[in-house]
Amino acid sequence: METDHRDDVPNARGGAEYLRGALTRRGALWGLGALAGIAAVDVGGFAYAGGWLRPDALTPDRFADRFEEVYGRHDGFRRNHAKGLSATGTFTSTGAGAAICRAAVFRPGTVPVTGRFSLGGGLPDQPDKLDTVRGLGLVFAVAGQQWRTAMINIPVFTDSTPQGFYERLLASKPRPDTGKADPQAMAAFLQRHPETAAAMKIIKQSPPTAGFADSAYYGLNAFHFTNDAGTTVAVRWSLVPQGAGEPTRGASSVAGKDFLFDDLIRAVSQRPLSWRLMLTVGEPGDPTNDATKPWPPARRTIDAGTVTITAVHTEQAGNARDVNFDPLVLPDGITVSDDPLPPARSAVYARSFTRRAEEPKAPSEVNVTAVTL
Repeated sequence: METDHRDDVPNARGGAEYLRGALTRRGALWGLGALAGIAAVDVGGFAYAGGWLRPDALTPDRFADRFEEVYGRHDGFRRNHAKGLSATGTFTSTGAGAAICRAAVFRPGTVPVTGRFSLGGGLPDQPDKLDTVRGLGLVFAVAGQQWRTAMINIPVFTDSTPQGFYERLLASKPRPDTGKADPQAMAAFLQRHPETAAAMKIIKQSPPTAGFADSAYYGLNAFHFTNDAGTTVAVRWSLVPQGAGEPTRGASSVAGKDFLFDDLIRAVSQRPLSWRLMLTVGEPGDPTNDATKPWPPARRTIDAGTVTITAVHTEQAGNARDVNFDPLVLPDGITVSDDPLPPARSAVYARSFTRRAEEPKAPSEVNVTAVTL
């Protein structure tokens, strides 16, 4: 596999060929999907292999169109998690993860990572708010392979199916007169989707932290890990912050439009930021196909190592701006489960990439050099 950080995947040839490949690699033949503001489609209801079998099927194009309908079109930016900041650092493995996974990334040692901090939503210049979903995407590169993951700062996902996500996206569209979602439309959506209402209750019990640096980030979806002995277990993973401290404001102590990103830039300029990569091992009966449902807190956890971010960068050509955090780019030893969202996200991400790759690029809202350190 390639180990550079372009927005294609290893052995992909871009455009339509990448999209077709996204439908079949790792055995994922059906669906679209997303997590935390990333698109999704119901694999149970939409045939998706070699062509569209229904005129009303939820295709990658339709998902991208829906984001543009809700947030407007912003050339050159991602259709979701549009506002972001690139990052670089390392992952130092404890070696403990090798007990359940043969992937080289879990062997003792240190490997480079490329990352991206972001806010959910399709507005690249939106004002920072504490309650906006925060994302952290990472690419681990080791032994000629890559592991790509996109995580968010909520403990469960809001939707169990891609179709549910698609419907919620429209229900949450701000009204022109109020700037907020239509309460009747959202109430009707929640009545049709009690799993989302239940997930929202869980999310409300975990209020957001003060910034990116002290946030925990969750993979949410279940994947299968296989070790050298051939034993396979279901796993979810998370990043737990280590000694992040309080946000560091500028001399005026005034929170500006980009205060979450500005605080992150200042924090990284003062010290590396670290998170522990925790692997949670599922047991028989734990749901692997429904990201709205948490696993019992007593499940076994493994401290796999430390992710350390040593620098952040204004998004531009050559850094994480051009990385597609495709959840199906997996190293040997990790495979997709029966969760419908990851294979769906893979296809929608591909469509988002091919659109923005052909569009003119505008400067990023977040500029590292513009922050007073």
